[in-house]
Amino acid sequence: MDGSAELEAAERVVMRWDSTSASASAAADEPMLFDGASGDRIEAERFLRAVDDLRRLAPPSPAAVGSPRCLSSGSSAGGASSAVQVAMARLEDEFRHVLSSRALDLEIEALADLGGSLSISSDRSNSASSADLQVVDEDDSVSSSVGRRSSYRSLPSIREIDLLPDDAVADLRAIASRMAAAGYGRECAQVYASVRKPAVDASLRRLGVERLSIGDVQRLEWKALEAKIRRWIRAARAAVRGVFASERRLCFLIFHDLPISNITITATATATAATAPATHDTPFAEAIKGAALQLFGFAEAISIGRRSPEKLFKIIDLHDALSDLLPDVSDIFAASKVAESIYVQAAEIRSRLADAVRGILSEFENAVLRDPPKTAVPGGTIHPLTRYVMNYSSLISDYKATLSELIVSRPSASARLAAEGNELAPSLAELELPEPENQSPLAAHIIWIIVVLEHNLEGKASLYKDTALSHLFLMNNVYYIVHKVKDSPDLWSLIGDDYLKRLTGKFTMAATNYQRSAWLKILNCLRDEGLHVSGGFSSGISKSALRERFRSFNAAFEEAHRVQSGWCVPDTQLREELRISISEKLVPAYRSFLGRFRHHIENGKHPELYIKYSAEDLEIAVNDFFEGVPPSPHIRRRSHG
Repeated sequence: MDGSAELEAAERVVMRWDSTSASASAAADEPMLFDGASGDRIEAERFLRAVDDLRRLAPPSPAAVGSPRCLSSGSSAGGASSAVQVAMARLEDEFRHVLSSRALDLEIEALADLGGSLSISSDRSNSASSADLQVVDEDDSVSSSVGRRSSYRSLPSIREIDLLPDDAVADLRAIASRMAAAGYGRECAQVYASVRKPAVDASLRRLGVERLSIGDVQRLEWKALEAKIRRWIRAARAAVRGVFASERRLCFLIFHDLPISNITITATATATAATAPATHDTPFAEAIKGAALQLFGFAEAISIGRRSPEKLFKIIDLHDALSDLLPDVSDIFAASKVAESIYVQAAEIRSRLADAVRGILSEFENAVLRDPPKTAVPGGTIHPLTRYVMNYSSLISDYKATLSELIVSRPSASARLAAEGNELAPSLAELELPEPENQSPLAAHIIWIIVVLEHNLEGKASLYKDTALSHLFLMNNVYYIVHKVKDSPDLWSLIGDDYLKRLTGKFTMAATNYQRSAWLKILNCLRDEGLHVSGGFSSGISKSALRERFRSFNAAFEEAHRVQSGWCVPDTQLREELRISISEKLVPAYRSFLGRFRHHIENGKHPELYIKYSAEDLEIAVNDFFEGVPPSPHIRRRSHG
């Protein structure tokens, strides 16, 4: 068969499948060549051979390249040129049909593993909720990638899922190669993007990715936003490692090495608009670009939102999740000129999240500094600020792997305080910030937070009119700080033994000052000074002075019992140790005093008015101290004088 006959035969095959004619367009049940049936496969192969013959025997002129449907319906040219247009229009329809009708349902459940694969931080298995600063387990097992690999590099965390059966992919590749060779790569790519884009959007919706603007995100209450961040982290992992990776693989299998560079696309994910030549990645970029921008737009909204201390740990989670994903994002997007802007955007968002973390830590330090004295907490118990700051500091230490990388400068007390214009600046600027060798900037910040907390607590202690209670307040709070450090190995390692010893010394000093302030006057009632008389015809004990001494002791102890029973030492061990310490000083001194002078009182009138308590009664009464509740009207007594 000569060339002319071959060309005519090819034209006849093609024209039988003319989808540009009015009659064909009106037929709702128009048969398709690539519908998977074996009989039609023969006709499909015949059609592809005819297209190849048209290209070989009558290659299209540059002027003829364009939308096959428009050119075919509006062109008066006949013969081979018209047949090529018909062929391209038919292949475009077939491409759309196969891509949409043969798509496999994406099993979102299969991607759920990716949502929890790879813990956010190798050093951390806890994630904090700012509502109560409680620790929530976020660690999940590592999921291995499955599925067939394409020739581009893919990380182990990526899971490529078949989006279409192998035979359908082969058909799409066969169609795309003919269209690209004929100069219709643009049309083929546009059809691909128009079909896959809704599929990608639907997959992200099923993963829980919401369509929220930056304004929508920033208007949400923080508790609601915390839950969305947790869901976003899981959804982002599944979207990047499953949905986007699988889409790129499909695009690669269909368009790899095909000449579709006769078009350009606009990169919209970066701040500066730029055009890039279309490549085999162009259909992929066009299909996922909107979904990717929507996905990362949520993290961007968080990164530029208002900074406040309660947001720190969720923002670190978000930063770490994005850091964990960036190698995958790079693998999927950065190698493509047309999709690289998505990787650039993700990297920029991570950088802004890091800035937010540093800013929030600084804001937290200043919030501790600015917390006003207001009113004293009842009973000298642990101040809510102490609990909050130490729980916060413990969680900071849980996140030390990330924070040690992000916090690179030490706190500058005098400069920051001067800038803040805080009324406490003059005294705080002189505070000594311990600087042991090899201390990390993060450790310096935590120590500075505790130093500022101590200073703030000293201001709050001054609110108490009772000096002994102010010392008890400091004792309670410093004891809590010390034990919070000891209970957290990470926090202890950051603070170091030297600073912990310093804190322990402050606790001991506060406890000693309390006992001196609260009990010295009472114990002085049990001294011999002032009771002895001499001269004249008599010498010995002044009974009136002794009676007054017993009255003074009774009144002082009863007042101490009444007042200090309402004071609070919340730690059970510390409360018991303090009672024992008081008893060890008080009871022996009272027993000795009673033994020396009891008979002087008992030989007089109404001894029960002066010797009201036995040593055992005092010991029993001391057990009422520091319960934080009013005592009974009368001291419990085991026996009477």
